Amino acid sequence: MFAPLINDTFIKACWRQATAHTPVWLMRQAGRYLPEYCATRARAGSFMGLATNVDHATEVTLQPLERYPLDAAILFSDILTVPDAMGLGLSFALGEGPRFEKTVRDEQSVAALHVPDMNKLKYVFDAVTSIRHALKGRVPLIGFSGSPWTLACYMVEGAGSDDYRRVKELLYSRSDLMHRLLSVNADAVALYLNTQILAGAQAVMIFDSWGGVLADGAFQTYSMAYTQRVLSQLIKTHEGVPIPRIVFTKGGGLWLDEMKNLDCEVLGLDWSVNLARARQQVAGPVGGPGKALQGNLDPNVLFAPENIIEQEVIKVLESFGAPHRDLNTPGPTHIFNLGHGISQYTPPDHVSTLVQTVHQHSRAMRAKK
Repeated sequence: MFAPLINDTFIKACWRQATAHTPVWLMRQAGRYLPEYCATRARAGSFMGLATNVDHATEVTLQPLERYPLDAAILFSDILTVPDAMGLGLSFALGEGPRFEKTVRDEQSVAALHVPDMNKLKYVFDAVTSIRHALKGRVPLIGFSGSPWTLACYMVEGAGSDDYRRVKELLYSRSDLMHRLLSVNADAVALYLNTQILAGAQAVMIFDSWGGVLADGAFQTYSMAYTQRVLSQLIKTHEGVPIPRIVFTKGGGLWLDEMKNLDCEVLGLDWSVNLARARQQVAGPVGGPGKALQGNLDPNVLFAPENIIEQEVIKVLESFGAPHRDLNTPGPTHIFNLGHGISQYTPPDHVSTLVQTVHQHSRAMRAKK
């Protein structure tokens, strides 16, 4: 159905296989920092007009690949499509973040939640299939969703939050309702990601964007446990091809020793984590089990002069350390990324410097004896 994969560097790194260079892609790589994206969004009329139109979603997913030799594409969509399909009414005002028309804060609203009919999200799955065809095997396509906890934050708060007061109030005062909400979210996210895989996604990523706002103990109970519930339901192979799974918890560095037991192949790291230490904790030895690591340049480095960007990219690569080079045995691998999504104000030329430096320096590291 789809063209064979030409550049499989990202997929190999997910499976801890040695690669000729360190693969690189960027969270939010199709976004407002690109003038061509802004032009397409203007034609679409709104963010949701962009995301729900298969042709527009395909176009903007491929835009960064036309500029940069990235090693993966990521579906253009939003982490909040699942609660939108639950009937909460997602909208985006220009210059503002997402907002829900309805919130989930009491017994009645939690009881009304159900795993949504995936036909309500058909536009997402149609976009996945369209993008796979448009890529023509150039690079793999990553599908994604928000984590159960991150979705719950937006569903309870109604929008982004500075203090997460309402969602934490529900967590601490009515843990039974929070567990019910998270259970529905987890089962919905699992079905959503599985349907993306069936539509053509070659890897899937769970964005636990707000896991790091939880206290120790609460994170394990209300975030990590429900991320694992999602992972336990995911399709592991499709049409005979294994599907790697990535988990990214912003602010999750404190819990790497526990997260290494998640049933996934890759752990994403934010910029606060020391890559060398993370490699020791979770990447595993050559020939043994472990997780691939993804990250973790501070996105604001991209506002520095280009020579500084080069230096900071090299620091990240050198922090991870000597690349795994045994082609016949799994071992520690690194996927270069930012520690969070790219800023809309980032100069596009600075991204060129980042990608070029990753490829050049990581090849030079592999050439060392």
